[in-house]
Amino acid sequence: MSSPSRFTDAVRRMDASWTLPNAAAAYAAAGVPVFPCAPGGKQPTTRRGFHDATTDRARVRAWWSRFPAANIGMPTGAASGVAVVDVDVHGVNGYEAFGRARRAGLLNGWEALVGSPTGGLHIYYPAGTGEQPSWQAGRAGIDFRGDRGYIIVPPSRRLVDGDGVLYRPTTFAAADGRPLDAGRLRDFLDPKPPARPRPRGLVADSEAMAGRLAAWVARRQEGERNAGLFWAACKLAENGLPRDDAFEVLGAAASHAGLAEREITTTVHSAYRTVGTTTSATSGGGRGAGSPFGLSRPVVRAEPARGLS
Repeated sequence: MSSPSRFTDAVRRMDASWTLPNAAAAYAAAGVPVFPCAPGGKQPTTRRGFHDATTDRARVRAWWSRFPAANIGMPTGAASGVAVVDVDVHGVNGYEAFGRARRAGLLNGWEALVGSPTGGLHIYYPAGTGEQPSWQAGRAGIDFRGDRGYIIVPPSRRLVDGDGVLYRPTTFAAADGRPLDAGRLRDFLDPKPPARPRPRGLVADSEAMAGRLAAWVARRQEGERNAGLFWAACKLAENGLPRDDAFEVLGAAASHAGLAEREITTTVHSAYRTVGTTTSATSGGGRGAGSPFGLSRPVVRAEPARGLS
């Protein structure tokens, strides 16, 4: 067990009457690093985003004096001492996977629950000592916000149908929290497909071609960047290069082309999942980079935030 995080101690003292400048200052005073995001939204307003987060009270006061309606962003993971499971309701009803994971005992140890303005749920945990990078399990509708991620915290608000709706704490745990095993949760939500047999020599061949593919991805223009990255990642997957190596090889090239980190992660992940779960992977030359997911998912009705008991 661990003591409640600085975040939980700070947010316990807040309610809907708190102004955003006062709340941002209170977080900083409690030792929780924060940074400003767009009013009513989630986009950082500073050049380096969550990398600019600070507990310097003078800097925080200056930010919110200039932008008093700015939402409050907080880096997750070691930077703040908390990690967050984000249950989403956009396109996929994350509450279904949430319920399965809860019944499997994989979500125990939380210390605070915060309802998001759009009907989702943020589940806060102590960050623990080892690095746990952020990840997305898109098909489950659940994201993990750990190292190299961030979250919007109360009393920030989002514009929903023209109205400002708060991020609102709903429940605080009676007992101290404990770190989440994020890797085990990810394996449960998004299990890896069985490895397909590959002819010898493909891994070496993929390493030889990786540099050429990275250079090609870096030259993609707007409108063809995601498709190009997906096709290149499929080629590496078909040739046996491990997915983590593909991230390393293609990530910098895709970033140079103008893709955001989240887009890169999602696209490479989708490529490896597609190659691993289809009987005929994309193997033709040229630019056959059309999305293999032709069907859009229906929007589901958000369920109200609920407890974990």
